[in-house]
Amino acid sequence: MSKVLFAAAEAAPFYKTGGLGDVSLALPKALIKNGVELRVVIPYYKKLFPEQYRSELKDLMYFQVQVGANAKYCGIKTLKLDGVEYYLIDNEEYFGRDGIYGYWDDGERFAFYQLAICEMLEKVNYIPNVIHCNDWHTAFIPVLLKDKYNWIDSYRHIKTVLTIHNIQFQGVYDPVILGSLFGIGTETFDEGSVEYYGNVNFMKGGIYYADAVTTVSPSYAQEIQTPEFGESLDGILRDNSYKLQGIVNGIDTQVYDPATDPNIYSHYQVDDMTNKLKDKHALQKSLGLPQVDVPVFAVVSRLTRQKGMDLLLDSLNDFLHEHDAQVIVLGTGDPDLEDGFRGYQVAFPDKFVAAIEFDVKLAQQIYAGSDIFVMPSAFEPCGLSQMMAMRYGSVPLVHSVGGLRDTVKPYNHFTGAGTGFGFTDYRASVLSKMMNKAYDLYHDDPKAWQKLRFQGMKQDFGWQKSAQKYRQLYQELSE
Repeated sequence: MSKVLFAAAEAAPFYKTGGLGDVSLALPKALIKNGVELRVVIPYYKKLFPEQYRSELKDLMYFQVQVGANAKYCGIKTLKLDGVEYYLIDNEEYFGRDGIYGYWDDGERFAFYQLAICEMLEKVNYIPNVIHCNDWHTAFIPVLLKDKYNWIDSYRHIKTVLTIHNIQFQGVYDPVILGSLFGIGTETFDEGSVEYYGNVNFMKGGIYYADAVTTVSPSYAQEIQTPEFGESLDGILRDNSYKLQGIVNGIDTQVYDPATDPNIYSHYQVDDMTNKLKDKHALQKSLGLPQVDVPVFAVVSRLTRQKGMDLLLDSLNDFLHEHDAQVIVLGTGDPDLEDGFRGYQVAFPDKFVAAIEFDVKLAQQIYAGSDIFVMPSAFEPCGLSQMMAMRYGSVPLVHSVGGLRDTVKPYNHFTGAGTGFGFTDYRASVLSKMMNKAYDLYHDDPKAWQKLRFQGMKQDFGWQKSAQKYRQLYQELSE
């Protein structure tokens, strides 16, 4: 049986900023159910840690971690939740802040975090067969194990997996950090394995030194080996393609279940969707929209260009003028895009709502109350929202890239097959055309629409299949 340490910068239900937090909650639980011995390590963001779990925390130990020439305090707290044992690395200087990312010293903060993980293994008496690293915040651990800690006998058998959730974020810093933070020489930089245009790149180092590299969908694994999607690491990924594979993310089907979700107005299930209309009317009422049976298009997203929100803005004017439909947008992001959506709410008060906020409960109500869920992302490593939408009977309309291509099967007008709508030509006019198609099917052929929605709800997006693939990968590496 594989013995795994799962390392990430965030994990729900304690804290999350996006998909990484969801994955760090659901995948460990699924792996343990599949017979993997596993523990999770995350930072202890003191100000952000939920009050409801504080009484469960136990102080395990503390020690000093050498960050360059400076000895830094490192506390290890522990907690067990839903069968998963967590280690939380405590240092108030680095993690006692109001947010998780976006600080001038993020390089130092996550250098300390990775050093602390390596230092704690023997101290907590948990030497794994595999350390599963996630994104740039932990991507330097494979480098450290080979370069700094290779003298420790018990560490020599440890294999590493690096999962790339979003290659756009890489952790690029001045090469001085090799000595001033990690306390290692320049060999890895000089040979090119961590060097990136004169800087040190955490993600590049992880790709070179990890024993296996995964991404969060098969299509994204192929896309990031191209200049269009590779963020200047496509050549490195092609060189290491022999150890690269895509394993699609899942969702927690117990949390995202319209039959039991406490956040929605009325419960329903795939075999009896009567109450979905009640959810729709309750959503409309709560947002000040007319309670009428017109198709409700919805977005729950960061309002950024990566998420295709500029494309959506350019598509809305004609669509709202021409169709008796409603559009709801929930999220925050780039100020100019936020203002653009607010403008549509002023221009079309009975058709458009811009909820410029982050509201988990409202997001669930939108999944349950909407008919079409729009995700026109420019690129999307995996995406979870399209799977959640299908779970709630909201038909996804997506740009067919990355995980969106792997999880949404385009509707076939002749056979009725499919689970949503997809487009490949990334232009506002094409998105508008697809929105028109979705509107027409909803309006003109209710029977075909119900079948399409049914087919989406029947999809299995749980973690079981993906967890089995990770378990197999861990076993192969441990042999």
